[in-house]
Amino acid sequence: MDKNTPIVMGADHFGMPLKNSIRDYLIKKGYQVVDMGVNEATPVDYPDVGAMLAEEVGAGKYERGILVCGTGAGMAIVANKVPGVRAVCVQDPYTAERAVASNNAQIITFGSQITGAVVAEKLIDVWLESEFQGGRSAPKVAKIDNLDEKYRAQRVGE
Repeated sequence: MDKNTPIVMGADHFGMPLKNSIRDYLIKKGYQVVDMGVNEATPVDYPDVGAMLAEEVGAGKYERGILVCGTGAGMAIVANKVPGVRAVCVQDPYTAERAVASNNAQIITFGSQITGAVVAEKLIDVWLESEFQGGRSAPKVAKIDNLDEKYRAQRVGE
């Protein structure tokens, strides 16, 4: 990924320390980072931060984003509710790579109570070095996009 393309980040209060560590790591590596918070330990509901960031990615303002909560699962669920967004909770290098290469995921999530900073940095490096490969995966991602549009249209028609 081009280092001039900003990466957007967000976290709830549980994820804030890991988010801050990741942010500093990315900046040190020369990436542009947009930090959407939180930046204080006051409790905040992860759906609020996750939706805000995912909406920005879904609207095309940012190509890639990173979300952090306690497990990473909640943020992934929230982000995947936003039309056009594909988010994956990553805990190993293979998933970090395939999230982009096979699934064209724009957002990855981490659990601060599961993944330490050094491991997260390695997974982010893999994720940022990966590109969507298309090929056999392209029709599968197109099916995901079609499902997204189908259910969005059904909600509008209700």
